[in-house]
Amino acid sequence: MRIIETVAEMQAFSREARREGKSISLVPTMGFLHEGHASLMIEGKKRADILVTSIFVNPTQFGPTEDFDAYPRDLARDRNVAETAGVDIIFAPKASDMYPRGFQTYVNVEELTLPLCGASRPGHFQGVTTVVAKLLNIVMPHVALFGKKDFQQLAVIRRMAADLNMDVEIVGMPIVREADGLAMSSRNAYLGPEERRNALCLSRALATARDLFLDGERSVGTLRDRVLRVIGEVSGAVIDYADFRDGDTLEAVETANGRTLIALAVKIGTTRLIDNCILGEEQ
Repeated sequence: MRIIETVAEMQAFSREARREGKSISLVPTMGFLHEGHASLMIEGKKRADILVTSIFVNPTQFGPTEDFDAYPRDLARDRNVAETAGVDIIFAPKASDMYPRGFQTYVNVEELTLPLCGASRPGHFQGVTTVVAKLLNIVMPHVALFGKKDFQQLAVIRRMAADLNMDVEIVGMPIVREADGLAMSSRNAYLGPEERRNALCLSRALATARDLFLDGERSVGTLRDRVLRVIGEVSGAVIDYADFRDGDTLEAVETANGRTLIALAVKIGTTRLIDNCILGEEQ
């Protein structure tokens, strides 16, 4: 496994690989890798000759009061996870290389970024789409893989790639969960023991709503009430949103169907966690 730290070297590598007729897959990450990331890498290895994983804590997607400085970082640990998963190249650029002095160009997807995390984290998705567009231009992958835990992010990136005629396949991969149901996330490292137990209210709420749906309940009002009740039973859990959306357009819905998305953002202590499910999909 090779580590590349500059944009110029990464582009040169990818250009040469493409000239040789090799295919490239990309798994973009912010590091502090876990089994969820590894599942993307393992699939990426199957889909191309060369697997690239980027590790870059992107400053432009963090708000001024968010956890950029505290975001967990451990490159040595990440190297072990990546190598075990079959990564060929780790691309770990510096912020000064990705956003050099004078940088002033950003990518903005409009309607899809308005609800959910876009409403509570202004500017977040502009940072996401800009850095992903840059990574796609630098690495030049044939396929890029993203986790469905960040469901809105996946939808926004798919829209960007389609609207800008990017020659890359965007693949969404299933959420990977701990044995007790907690969705894997780098931010889980912030949770103390009691907070870790309390965080299970997200997956419990999703499971409760999904069971009601499978039993025939279609009223979003009723399903939302049950979701709020489950989360409300946990002391100190603060709901950012508990929303029901069309799984394709992210438009609000009042009647649930098999393509209805339940999206949650809940603060447990000081840690903001997200989770989701599509009601009609097997979990």
